[in-house]
Amino acid sequence: MNTDRYKNKIFSIVSNTRVARKTWKMVLEGDTSDFTTPGQFANLAIAGKYLRRPISVCDYDSSTLTLLYDVVGEGTAEMSQMEAGENLDILTGLGNGFNTNECGSRPVLVGGGIGVAPLLNLAIALRRNGVEPEIVLGFNTADDVVLEDTLNELGFKTIVTTADGTYGIKGFVTDALRGENMTYDYFYACGPLPMMRALCNELQIPGQLSLDERMACGFGICMCCSLETRNGAKRICKDGPVFTKDELIWK
Repeated sequence: MNTDRYKNKIFSIVSNTRVARKTWKMVLEGDTSDFTTPGQFANLAIAGKYLRRPISVCDYDSSTLTLLYDVVGEGTAEMSQMEAGENLDILTGLGNGFNTNECGSRPVLVGGGIGVAPLLNLAIALRRNGVEPEIVLGFNTADDVVLEDTLNELGFKTIVTTADGTYGIKGFVTDALRGENMTYDYFYACGPLPMMRALCNELQIPGQLSLDERMACGFGICMCCSLETRNGAKRICKDGPVFTKDELIWK
């Protein structure tokens, strides 16, 4: 995919609802043609804020875009107050997403916290390609759980863990994976860096990981989200956010 194809477009908010303790779901209507791969992100302009807010794409179709986001600062707090009918200026088609052709025969999708967001579109894309993934979602507490109902309604086998044991399996995503006796042959992951590091150490199988990083421009000009990989310096926003397990260097 050519990541220089990003476009500046106007989307209209269809709905913006709270779905968990600090998580909101925003559905927008507009031209989604620049989104071509699960794991890409959008960069939203917020009035009065100099930098845009990068938000992972949860799902999209020919005319609607679904975003999940946590309220963690002033920008996302303002987003949570937006109402249906308002317009948003969005950079679309950003980032290189997940490669669904390299998925093995029994892949597992692993998400932690708001990192679960891109797994919905990824699961649908894999199913469309004839591969049925299983999904493990990890959260801190029951009040943080999102996407489980949607994934279950679509018929995906979904396991949920919470660190405090208030819902699902008590522990972390790695605890749930050990219980599955590690019969998967490929993994996709998105979530906090400690979780990603633990997965790479635990899973002796190939995989792809979407890195969550602070970004400024969102399309590779400012270089503020650079990281060193086994293939040299890369920009998370443009060369990623998805990287293969073998590319990443954990310090």
